[in-house]
Amino acid sequence: MATRIAPQIKNKIQLSEAEDKLCTLLDEFTRHLKHQDGIVTACRINGGWVRDKLLDFECNDVDICLEDMMGVPFAERFVAFLSEKKHVSVHKVTKIESNPDQSKHLETARTTLFGIDLDFVNLRSEEYSDHSRIPTEIKFGTPLEDALRRDITINTLFYNVHTRTVEDHTEKGLDDLRNGIIRTPLPPLETFRDDPLRVIRCIRFASRFGFAMTPELQDAARDESIQEVLSSKISRERIGEELDKMMKAVEPLHAIQTIHDLSLYNTVFHVPNAIIDVASAPVASPELSLTACTILHDLLFPSSSSKFTTHPTLLAHALSDRGTRARLFLSASLYSFAGITYKDHKQKVHPLVEAVIREGLKLGNKNYYLDGIPALFDAAALFNGLSLEDSRFTTPSERVGIGLLLRHGKVHKPTSGSYWSSSLFFSLVCELVPLGYGEAADACIRRYNAFTSRIEELGLDNLVDTKPLLNGNEVISVLGGKPGPWTAVMLAKVVEWQLENPQGGQDACIAWLKEERSSGRLNIEELVKSTSGAKRIHAESKEGSKKAKRAS
Repeated sequence: MATRIAPQIKNKIQLSEAEDKLCTLLDEFTRHLKHQDGIVTACRINGGWVRDKLLDFECNDVDICLEDMMGVPFAERFVAFLSEKKHVSVHKVTKIESNPDQSKHLETARTTLFGIDLDFVNLRSEEYSDHSRIPTEIKFGTPLEDALRRDITINTLFYNVHTRTVEDHTEKGLDDLRNGIIRTPLPPLETFRDDPLRVIRCIRFASRFGFAMTPELQDAARDESIQEVLSSKISRERIGEELDKMMKAVEPLHAIQTIHDLSLYNTVFHVPNAIIDVASAPVASPELSLTACTILHDLLFPSSSSKFTTHPTLLAHALSDRGTRARLFLSASLYSFAGITYKDHKQKVHPLVEAVIREGLKLGNKNYYLDGIPALFDAAALFNGLSLEDSRFTTPSERVGIGLLLRHGKVHKPTSGSYWSSSLFFSLVCELVPLGYGEAADACIRRYNAFTSRIEELGLDNLVDTKPLLNGNEVISVLGGKPGPWTAVMLAKVVEWQLENPQGGQDACIAWLKEERSSGRLNIEELVKSTSGAKRIHAESKEGSKKAKRAS
């Protein structure tokens, strides 16, 4: 169970100066509407803002529900009132069209006032058919009807801007907030049938606040009919969006644990059958992913009784950067897919984790998920079984062997979210999954700690982003010859020299290159010939492939 984030709630909402001004102006404007135009309405702030203010969290998004009036005409008149009567600067109103696939069932009016993002929409009630999560009928509703259509009771609370009081029309929201309970306002099966995505939202809020789901809610989430509709009818983008929020929250492990406990792993981490059918191996048990997430969490946040101590450098980036931490937890969540590949229609091989991210969760490269997560698994394969005694780290020298591995594109590439320390850390997590928490695990952690310490002793942690002392033109100027693929080979050799000679400067590097050539250890003509040949063979291979396609 996750740690309870907010064991107590405030008895009264404390408004900021900007929020107080907003409520005052909304109250004035509704009285103005009634006096000038005979329009009677009332404003209530609803949902997340009320919940977060009671939990003493800041929230800059304010959703305002209106009685018997649509959001766009109210907002347009409100903005005009502010400009003409109050001489208050306010952004123009933007109309957000309804988009049922993205859970936007009514048009919304949006503007910004005093730095607060405002959405205006009417109180409503909704009716659903048995076969769609899109409402078949939407009409003006009462505060109670609007509250009952929401996902969970702690999101049903209203703040009445006229009376400056919290309204709990379900008579459960405040108690559930105090007691740390995730409960649906209606019977959970009814709430989930109206919109199955609410199952995933319940998991997100439970993990975010460390709250407990009611047994009835858990049973409904396990219901086969709910899970089938969640898998087949809900857009993968919406599920991916919710999962992204879980990974960036305080307790991602709690979210993954709950997904596992509710038998939702295969529903959430979905792969199209067309890809699964051509995968190189079956997907492993979800238990392994849960184990990986648990290990990751325990290493990042060790308890006072933990006997394992991880080198702080391995943890530093994950602890300081929320995006990196989210990427690590999503990667651990996908451990069951590790090492499995598939071929696309062009017979190109891809890792199966890529299909989960691209097709199953539709996350794309948000937070570097699509680039960064496959790279983490590739790096783990490179680091697997590492030891300072390994010959690959002693040839041609320790400095060069380790330094080149740290500079590998799959290990360290900040532009795609990869950092050598977090790549090394994730590799440790992967190695620990089959080992558990015994002596073998302790020995594994000691190996990684020793490796990390040696990196720092050699100063290689400061050289991972170092550019070659010479560029391609400068190499040609020193060695002669014409531009070509051979210069890339030489630049790689320059990097090796830099790793071996950290105090050497450009002049020393140039002197080394000249000595290599004059001694015969470096034959530019042979290098040009060998690299040009490789390029020519590659080009001929592509041309041959094209001819074969034309002939067929």
